Amino acid sequence: MPAPVLAGAVSFFHCGRYDAFMFDLNTDEMRALRRMNTPVKIQDFLETLPYSFDHGNDMLRSPRRVLRECTAHCIEGALLAAAALWMNGSRPLLLDVRSTPDDLDHVVTLFRAHGCWGALSKTNHAVLRFREPVYRTVRELAMSYFHEYFLDDGCKTMRDYSDPFDVGRRFGHAWLTTEDDLWHIAETLDTSRHRPVLNAPQMRALRRADPVEIAAGKLMVHQKPRR
Repeated sequence: MPAPVLAGAVSFFHCGRYDAFMFDLNTDEMRALRRMNTPVKIQDFLETLPYSFDHGNDMLRSPRRVLRECTAHCIEGALLAAAALWMNGSRPLLLDVRSTPDDLDHVVTLFRAHGCWGALSKTNHAVLRFREPVYRTVRELAMSYFHEYFLDDGCKTMRDYSDPFDVGRRFGHAWLTTEDDLWHIAETLDTSRHRPVLNAPQMRALRRADPVEIAAGKLMVHQKPRR
């Protein structure tokens, strides 16, 4: 488990093409985010965090709280990754992959390298994970998740994906350090522009996932603790 990040005081930081912002991050938090100066380092750090099962308890921690509590679920991991990219000069872009009502959405963080798109992902499963920057468009990247998105009965559930969502432009910097839950960000992302991936005839013709795919989809990194 990574060591909690605490202490210090940093008020301003010049981030890439942005002007100076007051981020209210402390020294150790800023140092931790600055160390994650490549997408690979960010993803490697996300993999060290135990998966948080608090999503159902209406908890959505800020990057400060994730660093302090050393745990994250998918959108918390996406926001931490966005914070690390932002502190290292890239835009903090989220992508919402939206499913049918009987399944859960998944949120990843977009990055660009060599003219192509990749994605950072915090997930507890063998699927819906990191994507190498080999996709020429956001749609190409989003569609790479399609065949992995299914229920335990094999029904494929991915239905649309959002345009790149700049959380810094939309919400400023308070989300980096607040002690409040950030569900307003999730709700705004969910109501932002999404693009469908299927039409009605395609939906009706979908084949269910094979048993081996279903078995692979049930693999988990961390087991949910028993209450």
